[in-house]
Amino acid sequence: MLTLNAPAKINWFLKVLGLRDDGFHEIRSLIQKVTLYDQITFAPADTLSIETDIQISLEDNLIYKAALLLQKKCGIDEGAVIGLDKNIPMGAGLGGGSSDAAAALIGLNKLWTLGLATEELLVLAKQLGSDVPFFLHGPISFISGRGENIVPRNALKTLNILLVKPPFDIPTAWAYKKYSHMRSAEILVAGETALSLYYNDDLELTKKAEKVNNIEHFIRNIERADPGDITDDVFNDLESVVIESFPVIAEIKMRLREQGAGFVLMSGSGSTVFGVFGSREKAEEALKSFQGFWTAAVETVIEVE
Repeated sequence: MLTLNAPAKINWFLKVLGLRDDGFHEIRSLIQKVTLYDQITFAPADTLSIETDIQISLEDNLIYKAALLLQKKCGIDEGAVIGLDKNIPMGAGLGGGSSDAAAALIGLNKLWTLGLATEELLVLAKQLGSDVPFFLHGPISFISGRGENIVPRNALKTLNILLVKPPFDIPTAWAYKKYSHMRSAEILVAGETALSLYYNDDLELTKKAEKVNNIEHFIRNIERADPGDITDDVFNDLESVVIESFPVIAEIKMRLREQGAGFVLMSGSGSTVFGVFGSREKAEEALKSFQGFWTAAVETVIEVE
């Protein structure tokens, strides 16, 4: 039997640049794995089956979809019994399903002795979801496109993180759709003249360049394990639209700051909020203030696992 750990992730920032022709959103983000894991086991069998306590249909399970893609690509009819011990909450913005799918590609590639290179697995990963390719790479990466363009970065030291999730899930598709509607409304209000100035005025181009520099500065700080001075240009674009419908997200952020977190942000499309603390002890102490919420004190991952 083969056992793999599938890590969760956090988004240090998430910029949504617009809707692409393929129906996905163009994004920019810095993603890092954290020490919260689903555990997945693989054993040979004649047919495919998933053993898990989570309530999700087989057809919607990304692990099952990954297995089918591998079977089709390699023209094999081997099966497997895949066990999933789920610790990463669903609908949390922590990438649990995507991480499970990536682990399934890696695990079944080994179990079935297919010998596929990472580049070949990446082709399949892109078909499974926007976050899946990231989990086939190292612990921290800058991503762009719909998530398939990945530039690995190097983190020098771990950071102590407290994850806090309210008792509800947020579907990723819902968050992006709500964001698109909000942006469409803003553009209509702005009018064609304002849009023309935005795309052509030298001052606006300078502001765009400054934002890029701020993001790069922030990434370097994260690599040094020091979030540093956070500017208003480094944030999660989905956060405001989620807070509009779920104001408790803002309350969690405020409470994390009150407990001493130096940097606080919603991860991905939510609903998890994370805070950076100076030590694990401080994170665990802050955890006590979130009765009724799902919480986990974790660390960022800095080495290839």
